[in-house]
Amino acid sequence: MSAELLPLAEACRFLEREAPRLLAPRRLGRRGRPVWLFGVEAEVRREPFGTVLVVGPSNYPLLLPGVQAVQALAAGNAVLVKPAPGCRAPMDILAGLLAECGLPDGLFRVLDESADAVGDAIEAGIDKLVLTGSAGTGRAVAERLARHLVPSTMELSGNDAVFVLPGADMESLARALAFGLRLNGSATCIAPRRVFVPRGMAAGLEKALGRHAASIPPASVPAPTMRRLAVLARDAVAQGAHALSGLPEEEGASMAPLILANAKPDMALLREELFAPVLSLVPVRDMDEALAGAALSPYALGASVFGPETEARALALRLDAGTVTINDLIVPTADPRLPFGGRHASGWGVTRGAEGLLEMTQVKAVCVRTGRQRPHFDPPRDGDEALMLAALRLLHGGPGTRTGAIRRLVQAVRRRLKS
Repeated sequence: MSAELLPLAEACRFLEREAPRLLAPRRLGRRGRPVWLFGVEAEVRREPFGTVLVVGPSNYPLLLPGVQAVQALAAGNAVLVKPAPGCRAPMDILAGLLAECGLPDGLFRVLDESADAVGDAIEAGIDKLVLTGSAGTGRAVAERLARHLVPSTMELSGNDAVFVLPGADMESLARALAFGLRLNGSATCIAPRRVFVPRGMAAGLEKALGRHAASIPPASVPAPTMRRLAVLARDAVAQGAHALSGLPEEEGASMAPLILANAKPDMALLREELFAPVLSLVPVRDMDEALAGAALSPYALGASVFGPETEARALALRLDAGTVTINDLIVPTADPRLPFGGRHASGWGVTRGAEGLLEMTQVKAVCVRTGRQRPHFDPPRDGDEALMLAALRLLHGGPGTRTGAIRRLVQAVRRRLKS
């Protein structure tokens, strides 16, 4: 429960403190304004979409839809929440708390838990959708939204990678991975699933991890996930992986953590989304091989790096993921200041943080022409072309060239690519 209540309370405090500043109109001033737009004042405004539909998951039924809902409300929207099956109670409690705090009637409404509720709300008319769920669900909902041209933010599945650098503390790493297997029964979208470890360190990690994982109690796993996992695990063993404990049974209702050593990154087990306590150890020659192996999965939600801080920071900049933690797992992402979102099959857009709040708004630019001069309304005259070229050389050309500004832009892009 602390994994949901504390981050939600912190998110509310963040909005209380930061939302007025983030949502305030932003006047652009004269700095950077093109000289030929003299007399034009401009500002950028953030306005609510209207009605935002929040589709919640079952693994964190209070925190995830709760943060998204209060961000949408803070941005000025009305909110509809569709809880996951069996997860309505937390949203009803939140609705009661919001009403108790003075939220006007009709701004926050909890829908029924059926899958049809999402489609019915889309057809009735919404202005934005925020969904946390599987990649398959996201794909189906996105197709339906496309017919209505409704924008969305989607936090979808994960299959997170952990990168182990030479010099990493094996005991700390093993404790972290065991925590990822234990927290919420490992039903966490950014739980570790694939661990890329140098070959010379793999045996030590197996030993330490086996010792820490032995005390983790069995976790309940939905029947479809259990059946799929059992098949994938058997296939992985047939392809050369070995389990540090027994394989799960297809008809089981719960399972102890499954740790597979000597896994290969192209195994199906390492390329699917699985909300179950399963972890695959992938021995690699170096981090280049690890990065290539990690890219075989379509998911890019989060990643973690363990090792000396300087080297870990450098590797973090090379990772294709929405969130990277260094020498830790999961917990730092609960910082309410941080945006959270994935890439590729893990979705698009972000929730939480300043960026998540702004995603609940649409942008309006307002330009005001002061004074009486409107030379652009006049018909073209002889000499206008020469005047324009002279202005271009003066304002944007370097010494001896009319393409100075473009050259400087290209040079900046090259520097960015090299970094």
